[in-house]
Amino acid sequence: MKFKSGIYKKQGGYKSFYPTLLKDLDFDFHNKDINQLLEKTMLKLGELNAYAELIPDIDFFIKMHIAKEASSSSKIEGTKTEIDELFIQEEDIPLEQRDDRNEVLNYIEALNWSVEELNNIPLSMRLIKGAHKKLLAGVRGKTKLPGQIRKSQNWIGGATVNSALFVPPHPGDLPDLLSDLEKFWHSELDKTPHLIKAAVTHYQFETIHPFLDGNGRTGRLLIILYLINFGLLKKPALYLSSYFEEYRQDYYDGLTYVRTQNNLEHWVMFFLEGMILTTDDSKKIFLAILKLKEKYKNIITKNMGKRAGSSLDLLQKLFSKPVVTINEIQDLIQVSFPTASAIAKKFLELGIFQEKTGGSRNRIFELKEYLDLFRQKSLQVNKK
Repeated sequence: MKFKSGIYKKQGGYKSFYPTLLKDLDFDFHNKDINQLLEKTMLKLGELNAYAELIPDIDFFIKMHIAKEASSSSKIEGTKTEIDELFIQEEDIPLEQRDDRNEVLNYIEALNWSVEELNNIPLSMRLIKGAHKKLLAGVRGKTKLPGQIRKSQNWIGGATVNSALFVPPHPGDLPDLLSDLEKFWHSELDKTPHLIKAAVTHYQFETIHPFLDGNGRTGRLLIILYLINFGLLKKPALYLSSYFEEYRQDYYDGLTYVRTQNNLEHWVMFFLEGMILTTDDSKKIFLAILKLKEKYKNIITKNMGKRAGSSLDLLQKLFSKPVVTINEIQDLIQVSFPTASAIAKKFLELGIFQEKTGGSRNRIFELKEYLDLFRQKSLQVNKK
């Protein structure tokens, strides 16, 4: 396959990059490695989708997958929020950490809204602009035209456009480029496998850089929306950003090599390897969750006596909110404060809870073993 990534266009005192329109490219790879990775990725996605369909109350667990995706994607951009902080009340978060946390919460909101919106409209720039608007609402970047395609030149690296490492397309070129991207998604004539199109879509979107801020997070969110829109992913149970975060330099290099070396195959292989690793990891986490849930149910049934019913109700809710206070336990299962306090105390004794705070006031408890499943970095890529 002969691939040319694009050209540089002179814009006064600088040059902007104009990526080749996707309609003018052929993505018929004659590469055995890519074909094998494609086959394996489809198999892994099928397994993950089967789990997502068969596991009872799956949406309780999906919330954690979304939280991990949001946390990882935001970390790539420099935020420091850990996954457990997303479930703590804002007043319990140090002031200097709240901006980071709110950006991650916005990512969760944008992803949830977008997935739901796919029931009403197909994948489109209209949808992406809506997601971007939610992503930047009330946080750093709120003055950078949330939900609007940029009308001025942006650049990456360097103090000015003249010293930049990369200058994305001129704003005047964006309508044609974004229209081409949308047509690429929905073309019935194009027989390119959807996984290849998802990889190409992310590269092209990041190269176009259509917004003044938030392009990276929006582009990673776009991958999930693409997979769901075209039926490759049943639920947003994939946290590909965790892979991108763990291999951040490889991620940036892979995108850059497409543009600077016309090496699309390298990026596609990196993308597919990440899909395989994260689908496999997500499936393993589902299995571990089921074992953990069964373990906790047995502990509760044997040890909680007359409070076993309300304790099992709490356990179910903890899988979507694994960090709680006594007041929150009270609200979650509609019991009195003394009862909520007694359950929390017993959960601590039984090893279900671990306390995050010291002292006797404003205590915060976490479902540690469950959270640890999502905290761990277990993605191992085979380096060649």
